[in-house]
Amino acid sequence: MDALGLLKIRVRRGINLAVRDAARGSSDPYVIISCGAHKVKTSVVKSNLNPEWNEELTICIKDLNVPIVLTVHDKDTFSLDDNLGKAEIDIKPYIECLKTGFKGVSDRITVERIQPSEENCLSEESCIIWKDEKMTQDMTLRLRKIERGEIELQIEWINLPGCKGLPN
Repeated sequence: MDALGLLKIRVRRGINLAVRDAARGSSDPYVIISCGAHKVKTSVVKSNLNPEWNEELTICIKDLNVPIVLTVHDKDTFSLDDNLGKAEIDIKPYIECLKTGFKGVSDRITVERIQPSEENCLSEESCIIWKDEKMTQDMTLRLRKIERGEIELQIEWINLPGCKGLPN
């Protein structure tokens, strides 16, 4: 397999999303995450500007330089779905921490803290944590190209037998 591995993305919730169904003062949001040609999607949450998905999506990572793009849409029945913003998930700091290796360390350790900047879509500090023999990163992403909204998620790398694995 030409993949490096899989990235599990737990899409937890949306925060203060934009209104696109003006008559109801709400939206019917869902999230699409894409990396190259690979796309995965959450379910639609009806009439909610603060939806809770709590869904795990998994995408195949073939190239660490291909951006992982998260887009939020408002589901419409009789017209094209409306855009509710987009953000990029920057996994490079996470991957660098993974490469250091923490096997055998059993306690919860904050490996790195990533601060929001113009280069990333973080709306607050994001921590990469080693706990229970796995590394995760929680993040809240500020949606761009829209008046408001954030998405809260967590990422976790999954090594698969037969995959290339991460480059050194």
